[in-house]
Amino acid sequence: MKRILTGLKPTGEITLGNYLGAIKQMVELQQNYDSYLFVADLHALTTYQDPKLLKERIRRFVAMYIACGIDPSKNTIYIQSENEYIPAISYLLECTTYYGEASRMIQFKEKSKEHTNFSLGLLTYPVLMAADILYVDADYVPVGIDQKQHVELARHIALRFNNKYGETFVLPEPILNEKVVKIKDLKDPTKKMSKSEENPQGVISMFDKPEDIYKKIMKATTDSGQTIKYDPENQPGISNLLIIASSITGRKIEELEEEFQTSNYGEFKKYVAEVTSNHIASIQKKYEKLINSKELESILDTGIKKSRELAKMKYESMKKKLGVTRF
Repeated sequence: MKRILTGLKPTGEITLGNYLGAIKQMVELQQNYDSYLFVADLHALTTYQDPKLLKERIRRFVAMYIACGIDPSKNTIYIQSENEYIPAISYLLECTTYYGEASRMIQFKEKSKEHTNFSLGLLTYPVLMAADILYVDADYVPVGIDQKQHVELARHIALRFNNKYGETFVLPEPILNEKVVKIKDLKDPTKKMSKSEENPQGVISMFDKPEDIYKKIMKATTDSGQTIKYDPENQPGISNLLIIASSITGRKIEELEEEFQTSNYGEFKKYVAEVTSNHIASIQKKYEKLINSKELESILDTGIKKSRELAKMKYESMKKKLGVTRF
């Protein structure tokens, strides 16, 4: 069975957009792959994080992903920083990576322009990402278009190492889902719903109270028209709500358009608010059972054990090929 790897960075909040656009895709993919899912807490450190808040988010993110449908029996789930071999592998890979390759990464170029002083980790974290991918010999990595470049770098690093020192790594490939659901901001439906957005009224967090989710949708920006019609260019507000309702219920947009063809915006928003708040409420019930449970501890203990075993074998193999052994 082919192996797939997904990392989640514990920053900001998990939004409805993350759930419908990424987590549900992961739930589908886990059926057909040997799936690895890790919390990329070391990647979060490229910019300052409040230690107490970061620690809390690590646990909350794992529990929420499982509550959303990530099956521990079909995924190896672990916390990146608990595997001490990953940074060690990353350093060995750094020594076979060129500065020009790392500095050409889009995110580095953009973020380094924003700050006069930036951490060295901002430059080297794509190599750490390569270590995440390569030590498990991942065949595929699901990514958005903005992360494709990082998977390509991992592939180049792996190929160079293989050519210099012998076959060591599987060459990974990105999985780009062109059909991924893109949820827009409720207050400004011309931009995506982002966990870092400053206006919380436009963003639905998976941790929001159901009653607050209901209110946010009822206050969502709509359009000047009067029909419930999917038309992203002329009716971005209603189109966004149609996408949300369709993704939550599994019903086709055409079916929803037909059902609400004689309804006004308020009636349709009430429907979307009800199905969305009820759906997230059911996920939150599962989350509450997990968040402080021994089950969550057991899942993470099992995952990190398997992760460490793989990483140690890869690290020792790399050291031997590089000649960094005692004799």
